[in-house]
Amino acid sequence: LPQRRGLRLSAPAAIQVTVRDALNQALDEELERDERVFLLGEEVAQYDGAYKISRGLWKKYGDKRIIDTPISEMGFAGIAVGAAMAGLRPVCEFMTFNFSMQAIDQVINSAAKTCYMSAGSIAVPIVFRGPNGASAGVAAQHSQCFAAWYGHCPGLKVLSPWSAEDAKGLLKAAIRDDNPVVVLENELLYGVPFEMSEQAQSKDFVIPIGKAKIEREGTHITLVAHSRPVGHCLEAAAILAKEGVECEVINLRTIRPMDIEGVEASVAKTNHLITVEGGWPQFGVGAEICARIMEGPAFNYLDAPAVRVTGADVPMPYAKILEDNCIPQVKDIIFAVKKTLNI
Repeated sequence: LPQRRGLRLSAPAAIQVTVRDALNQALDEELERDERVFLLGEEVAQYDGAYKISRGLWKKYGDKRIIDTPISEMGFAGIAVGAAMAGLRPVCEFMTFNFSMQAIDQVINSAAKTCYMSAGSIAVPIVFRGPNGASAGVAAQHSQCFAAWYGHCPGLKVLSPWSAEDAKGLLKAAIRDDNPVVVLENELLYGVPFEMSEQAQSKDFVIPIGKAKIEREGTHITLVAHSRPVGHCLEAAAILAKEGVECEVINLRTIRPMDIEGVEASVAKTNHLITVEGGWPQFGVGAEICARIMEGPAFNYLDAPAVRVTGADVPMPYAKILEDNCIPQVKDIIFAVKKTLNI
């Protein structure tokens, strides 16, 4: 009717959406799209999730699709893996990825290796998701990044979203994938609003697994990060731009398979590389990126050694001032950039 009157309907504009709501949308849309999808974990149903990611889903989909489990990660992760082998598509929530250590045998030995060990005859379409990395004031046993742990293992795909669009598009891609996928969210990002484009508001929106995104174009130095440190890199880049230094910021999005070609293309343009992550330095994501760059064609473009900015090589302290100094800050990134560029 409006078209007949000569009126033009305006397309929906970009809106502000928190990471929490983006994940909730992704779960809701995929539960609605495919009846084989179900969510299980501690407090995901009647309590709406420990972080309210599953808010409203139990009331909408009921006990068979949204399942509260006992506090037994090895038990409910095993149930989920078996369900995936039998043809369902479970989403297994860990209240934090620190607790996935209780279930790591299920994740690695049961989920990740089964497709290979069965010569491709048994698929395990399962998603393991939950908050990863440092939280705030919860000390050593609840503040560590598992990107390197799970990124180390063949058979898994490992995703690490930053923005609301990342969270929605990557989780939907993970649920639709026929392989085991680990989705490493960040608790401190759950309440952060991001602009969500008109395209991302669609129920068909998915982000391809294995493709990084350039969040900011630059010419002088490449900053590669995943999860929350992407925001720190963008803040550092904005400050450095006022001093005439243009940083290219790459949001890795996927830890495994890693988009090393995207990083190489950026390094070929900027001739400098810094990796930024919240995890420990030894055998970390940044260490892998630096090794791959050194072994590949982009090494010939480097005008200075690649540098890693990482979390401190200690268990996370409880005291706030020590915790702050264990996590890469904007000032640490700026210092690394200036040192690398010799300015």
